[in-house]
Amino acid sequence: MGDSKKLDVDIGQDHIVIQRRYDALGAVNDLLIAIWFLIGSFFFLKESLTTDGTWLFILGSAQLLIKPLIKLVSLIHVGRVYKRSSQR
Repeated sequence: MGDSKKLDVDIGQDHIVIQRRYDALGAVNDLLIAIWFLIGSFFFLKESLTTDGTWLFILGSAQLLIKPLIKLVSLIHVGRVYKRSSQR
């Protein structure tokens, strides 16, 4: 349990800036996913737009893969900053 607290050590302003940037990137990604699925859903109401709607669903689904990648990159980035600051 002591080790998990070690991960929460304050590394200062760098951590806050990094985390906020990744949070903003994640929010933009989530917004785009919602937009693609909403527009795709409307496209399915008209038969001539069904193919385009399908592509929007595929785009939204692919973007769902980006969500965990953003989180993983964020964790790696913060970990590197923490490691660098603890070596000082």
